[in-house]
Order: sequence, then C-alpha cells, then structure tokens
Amino acid sequence: MSDTIELKFKFNNSNDLKAKNIIKKYPKKFLSSAILPLLHLSQEQLGGWLNKSAIEYISKYLKIPLINVYEVATFYHMFNLKKVGKHCISVCTTTPCMLRGSDSILKKFEKGLNIKTGEVTKDGSFSLHEIECLGACIDAPVIKVNNNYYENLKLDDIKKIVKNLKK
Repeated sequence: MSDTIELKFKFNNSNDLKAKNIIKKYPKKFLSSAILPLLHLSQEQLGGWLNKSAIEYISKYLKIPLINVYEVATFYHMFNLKKVGKHCISVCTTTPCMLRGSDSILKKFEKGLNIKTGEVTKDGSFSLHEIECLGACIDAPVIKVNNNYYENLKLDDIKKIVKNLKK
C-alpha cells in the first residue's frame, strides 16, 4: 500500500468556470475536443502533473470514456503523469538534436542537478526528462524548461540556465 493518499481531484471554483467556458466552444457531440484544454487546466491546478484522479474527473466531467482521456494524456509529452519539479527540464534527443550534442547536454544536466533522467531533485526544484521531439530541429539542440524553449545550445549554456533558474 502506498504511503501517500491520493485525494480526489475536482476543479477549484476558478478552473470550473474556465472549464465551462472551454466546453461552450465545442458542439455537444464533439465534447472530446475539450480533452486537451481540460488536461492543461488540471495539470496547472495540480502544480505541473496529472494524477489518476484528475484524468478520471475529466472523463466524468465530459461524459466520455476514460480510455479517451488516457489516450490523450499519455500520447502528448506536455502532460506529466507523475510529479515534476518546479522547473521541469525536457531535453530533446531526437536525431537532429543528438547529432548536435543533446546527449552531452542531458549528461551535463544530470551532473549539475545531481539527478538521473526521470528524477526530481530532493528539494523539488528540478525534474529532468528526455523527450522525443520539441519541434525545433533547425535550432538543435533544444530544451524546454516548463513552457520556455532554449535553442542552439552549447554545453556552457547549461550551467548558466540552471544558475538563472535557481534565482
């Protein structure tokens, strides 16, 4: 048995109002189109990740099968299904980025943050992820920190990025 209790997710009042406004944008027979924005809203409310309860809640909220929400939540790299750090670092390791040094960048982050890929620092400040593609191949290598992109990176840039994020 887990030593943490997962509380049932529910939109707070502000997000419930936002969710209702999102749903109004879609025809009733196409409510599944609201899955993406509602997952984003839920993830934001939970501090950067989605728990099982939030995914189940969206399924019930939209009155659609749970599998449809899981498919979206697990397909897109923008959704985190476990807790992440305050600064969620994603390093692209697809071929263009790899050819321009993303493997070395990933190792530099691991060393500098003292964590392995997929882990969160003990203080909860950073999490590190290897990601398939960030869609900016022309500016490889690329990383994303939360919603900010850093392109054309050099190894020397990594220390500066971490230092600025710690401020």
